[in-house]
Amino acid sequence: MLSAGLPQGAVPKLERPGPLRDRVYEALLELITTRALQPGQHLVESELAGHLGVSRQPVREALQRLNTEGWVDLRPAQGAFVHEPTEAEADQLLTVRTLLEAEAARLAAANADAMGIKALEDLCAEGEKAVGADDVDGAVAMNARFHAKIMELAGNAVLAELAAQVDRRVRWYYTPVARQRGSQSWIEHRGLIAAIVDRDEQRATQLMREHTEHTRRSYLTRETT
Repeated sequence: MLSAGLPQGAVPKLERPGPLRDRVYEALLELITTRALQPGQHLVESELAGHLGVSRQPVREALQRLNTEGWVDLRPAQGAFVHEPTEAEADQLLTVRTLLEAEAARLAAANADAMGIKALEDLCAEGEKAVGADDVDGAVAMNARFHAKIMELAGNAVLAELAAQVDRRVRWYYTPVARQRGSQSWIEHRGLIAAIVDRDEQRATQLMREHTEHTRRSYLTRETT
């Protein structure tokens, strides 16, 4: 058991090349996003440096950057802690996500080709498989890829850029409700694919709005320990 409370195998390997501080930042952000590092958890520089196989300096720099971006709280005389999102923060972000994703679904229904639809079907099958195996991490990853593919099929670069800015926080909020959403989420994905196949822009928009709203409500009403 790692002293910082990380599950065995959770610490990602730092890829080379690239500035060390950037690689440490990406590694810590991934650990936070997947909730291997839990909201409110104390982040000890020396322990994180040991787990990542680096000195404390790039860890300190990464934590400062994560603090600026709202992922980490730096408290005087106490140290660094994973940010604990408020209900208002989650509600606001997931509401914005609904707006972006609904428009992406509409555009995907207008623009998707056969290859794009096949990619959605394959991702949906993988997500269903992950749910069946109770693989929460796999289901979260497939969910992110499914929504990213719809965004890609929308063909709007500005929309995709805006969505990318909230994507990691969406994963952060989705992870604790992924098991609760379970197979229902993927039933809704199948409905979205059907609307896209039919080129029904109005229905695709409505289904995506309902789908993302279900996730928002699930997060706000989740059971916490």
